[in-house]
Amino acid sequence: MPAPLAPIPADPAIPPAEAPARLELAGIGCRFGSVRALDGVSLKAGPGEILGLLGDSGCGKSTLLRIVAGLERAQDGEIRFDGRAVDPGLPPEARGVGLMFQDYALFPHLTVAENVRFGLNRLPRHEAAAVAAARLGQVGLANRAASYPATLSGGEGQRVALARALAPGPRILLLDEPFSNLDRRTRDRVRADTLAVVRAAGITTLLVTHDPEEALAFCDRIALMRAGRVVQAGSGADLYRRPATRFAARFFGDLVEIPGRCRGGVVETPFGRLPAPGFAEGAPVLACLRPEAIRLVAAGDGLTGRVAGRAYLGSHARLEIAAEGLAEPLSLAVSPDDSLRPGDAVGLVRTVPDAFIFSAGTD
Repeated sequence: MPAPLAPIPADPAIPPAEAPARLELAGIGCRFGSVRALDGVSLKAGPGEILGLLGDSGCGKSTLLRIVAGLERAQDGEIRFDGRAVDPGLPPEARGVGLMFQDYALFPHLTVAENVRFGLNRLPRHEAAAVAAARLGQVGLANRAASYPATLSGGEGQRVALARALAPGPRILLLDEPFSNLDRRTRDRVRADTLAVVRAAGITTLLVTHDPEEALAFCDRIALMRAGRVVQAGSGADLYRRPATRFAARFFGDLVEIPGRCRGGVVETPFGRLPAPGFAEGAPVLACLRPEAIRLVAAGDGLTGRVAGRAYLGSHARLEIAAEGLAEPLSLAVSPDDSLRPGDAVGLVRTVPDAFIFSAGTD
């Protein structure tokens, strides 16, 4: 595994970057035949901000990225850089954007250095070579300049693609699922190194990902997308702690779901009464808690549950616990040395007052 990247000193070979752009997307709509890929998407990313586009496959996040890059055209809406509308016909190389694809798209017949300087054809050859060398040093691959892509590991290929995207000094960096082809151990390290490079460059960045953990770790703000629309946008803490919909709550982690009805502005649950403002009297609701809000106690205390399953996962064990009033068994992490086994009785208590209350109908 490569060592983490060192802090990046200023390099005279890299031209001073322009100020990072303020990106605005206003009412972006895109159709492919009868399929509406994007439906009125409006988002903003401030200068130097990292904005994540998060969602399942087919939600429109990569299409939105390609529209910003100039690789696709929107039928509706407007893109603005620093308040100025971008001509829809402006090609990617004239937009001041750097794009890094999921598969890296390195040219197999070119060396690593030649790949990085590919987009620097407007510079004299010696200047382009100096910038490419500096960018490779920036991502810790100066010693692989003469290598070919086929000889690189997945993590090294990702770093070369990042160096190439940064080489022209773009004002906006677009990353399309850049870590999805890496194994988990490599992905965590490369992701942290990439974040360090992007932060050091101070560049406005859009990251497309389907992984909520990645979005939480990498991004200043996140736009959760579904079926071509933005479900909710905000900081990672906002989306995790204050989800606007059941879909958003489920997307960011497991839920303990408790069906009930609103009576007098509250819902009765096995964990006590929970406030349910804004719901009609008698309305069916779903009260939701994060598993970390539930603590195991001795049988006889709190809500009575029973261990339905156990899985050993090395650093911890995971228990599936069934209890009356819960929509399905809840999953809790415990010490791998914990003695609880399937069939054992346990107690469950709520330790966090926060809960999410949603309509029991369609999300």
